[in-house]
Amino acid sequence: MTPSPFFEHTWRAARRASLGAALACSTALSLAQYPTKPITMVVPFPPGGVADTVGRPVAEAMSRHLKQSIVVENKGGAGGGIGMAQVAKSKADGYTVLMSLSSLVVLPEADKILQRAPMFQVNQLKPIARFTADPTVLVVRSESPWKTYAEFMAYVKSNPGKISFGSSGNYGTMHVPMEQLKAATSTFMLHVPYTGAGPAVLSLLSGQIEALSTGPASVKQHIASGRLRALAHWGEGRLASLPHVPSLKELGVPVQYSQWAGLFVPADTPAEVVDSLRQAAKFAVQDSRATSALTAAGTSFMYQDAPEFERFVQTDAKEMSALVTRIGKVD
Repeated sequence: MTPSPFFEHTWRAARRASLGAALACSTALSLAQYPTKPITMVVPFPPGGVADTVGRPVAEAMSRHLKQSIVVENKGGAGGGIGMAQVAKSKADGYTVLMSLSSLVVLPEADKILQRAPMFQVNQLKPIARFTADPTVLVVRSESPWKTYAEFMAYVKSNPGKISFGSSGNYGTMHVPMEQLKAATSTFMLHVPYTGAGPAVLSLLSGQIEALSTGPASVKQHIASGRLRALAHWGEGRLASLPHVPSLKELGVPVQYSQWAGLFVPADTPAEVVDSLRQAAKFAVQDSRATSALTAAGTSFMYQDAPEFERFVQTDAKEMSALVTRIGKVD
């Protein structure tokens, strides 16, 4: 006997509801079991920079908490923009995360200044945790003639354009503080962008450039070994890792800049996954191995959990937008 249209409609509706419930249960079970496979942590710079120095011990500690490996993938280019955009547009399932620097809030605004389509937008990424926040440090080679910031700046003023400085890319966390310094001192230095802090530091060590500004974690070992000399930093007071180095404010230059490193996921990542990552991040900042690794690199944890970090990112984005507008278009 052929079933009635009413029976057929009711049966199909019940089947859809049953399948929907099964799918929902399967999704919930999958989220509850997260992670079930390795996680990729994208570091949008080459090895040797601050994001890499912070990312590797954090990834190792988080993997122990999550009981699943976290593989660090260095993906440099465009001042970090390529790797950041990759994560912003990746599947929001918690298996691709981003260890970013503060250039994340600068690059979309810089794209506007340069009249090109932004590679990503800040709201495409959800903050999980901030791990570090260090003022950048002005360094030169130890064999250079400049023993102090005053000597360095006197030469810069007397020789416009003869000093070249390296960075991780236009509008990145190594470029912006030097533009601040140039504006505050009415000086001109030649900017040489690289794909990350690691290559820029190597170029300084080899004599291809004369100076750069970067986080302490990128240069602390070279300062300790006597290959580089720190002349000043962009923070307040003295740094615990470099107590002999004065701040620019202390030297009468009214500039300040902080290079932070934090963890992000695609904006639509499920709340259950976000919570798992937050708990893993909290574990990492209390982990003795990770703490020791950062201390050895010349930095320390300055942790912010997701709600506080999200407010921090929003504020920093506004401030950096105004700063990039002041800097204007650069080559």
